[in-house]
Amino acid sequence: MSLEDDLMDMYNEVRNKGLQEKFDKQIAKMLKQDKHKHKTANERWDYALRRIKGWNPNKSEKKL
Repeated sequence: MSLEDDLMDMYNEVRNKGLQEKFDKQIAKMLKQDKHKHKTANERWDYALRRIKGWNPNKSEKKL
């Protein structure tokens, strides 16, 4: 799968599940944090989507 396909899949999931407001808030929050500064758009979107779906990076194994 290409990077564009991944972004489109994440976009469709956010829109179809009505998570746009939570997703936008999470992305805005991440843009203010230095640890996300050097991530690609795909990495930021993936992280934000997992966070709003309940994933906690401090309590589970990190995704490779």
